[in-house]
Amino acid sequence: MTAPVLSIVAPAYNEERNLPAFLAAIVPVLEGVGEPFEIIFVDDGSRDGTLGMLAAAASQDARIKVVSLARNFGKDVALSAGIQHASGRAVIPIDCDLQHPVDLIPQFVAKWREGFDMVIGVRTRRDEEGKLRRTAARYYYKLLRAMTPVEIPPNAGDYRLIDRKIVDVIVKMPERHRFMKGIFAWPGFRTASIDFQAAPRPSATRSTWSFFKLWRFALDGMFSFTTAPLKLWTYIGAASAFGAFVYLVITLVQKIIFGIAAPGYASLLIVMLFCTGMLLVSNGIQGEYIARIFEEVKGRPLYVVAKKLGFDAVAQAETAAAPPAPPGGEQRPARRELPKPTKPPAFTSRP
Repeated sequence: MTAPVLSIVAPAYNEERNLPAFLAAIVPVLEGVGEPFEIIFVDDGSRDGTLGMLAAAASQDARIKVVSLARNFGKDVALSAGIQHASGRAVIPIDCDLQHPVDLIPQFVAKWREGFDMVIGVRTRRDEEGKLRRTAARYYYKLLRAMTPVEIPPNAGDYRLIDRKIVDVIVKMPERHRFMKGIFAWPGFRTASIDFQAAPRPSATRSTWSFFKLWRFALDGMFSFTTAPLKLWTYIGAASAFGAFVYLVITLVQKIIFGIAAPGYASLLIVMLFCTGMLLVSNGIQGEYIARIFEEVKGRPLYVVAKKLGFDAVAQAETAAAPPAPPGGEQRPARRELPKPTKPPAFTSRP
């Protein structure tokens, strides 16, 4: 079996209904590219027949490999697992729900052959999302780019081509909270982009991204690639202290010069509640960073693999490609005899 040039990484979670159409669409496109390829599916603890279908596909096609995780670890972790198991010179992450057009892969490869190290698929329209969600996403990425030196392109997801040199850098990044858009952008290198229109989601499936998951995803991106929220509270605290000093001066002037009594219970309660709320928000932001430190220092594995399918064929091919042993069995190198220690001369006393 020829070593693959292209590695397709496809995380799969409850994709039983989409897998037949996905394989029927992507395999002919990859064969038309003209490069040896492998398709690595990462079953992220699916609860339907996804793993069984993947096992059947791997048994029929040696180019299909399966990494089955012991439980659901999340898409970004499953994507990281697939990238770590990929052996091609270029890796292409793609979703199994058919929203990423497989016809874009030859264009990715063409740009890669021109010398680009990463080719990003950028969505031109997001009509399937509500206006509120599109607006929130646009301003979120503007804020994120303003607070971090990492250039994260807007409307760019996981669908892209990544050269092996970037893959090797990503594999060395050990963080547990995997914000893959930032991880992909962090190494740098020469990058190109190709616009595409996402296909509509199949009617039998629906997105599993709830509001809470999107909120956690946004926080992971914010706290994983910038410390600006921590630094921001230094300026907020300084502004609050300055405001309190100005208010103190005004109160003293009103009391001493004009004889106006200082406001009583209502204003005091408002100030106390406002400051308490600001302190709690500040503690919450610090807690987010401390929680991430806690997760990192435990050093647990990023994921747990329950089963691998299709990777034995690669090992057998490497064994078959190894140079044959010389006739007469394996020849061991001649044993080098160590010099025998010499007896030190006896010391004699002078007469």
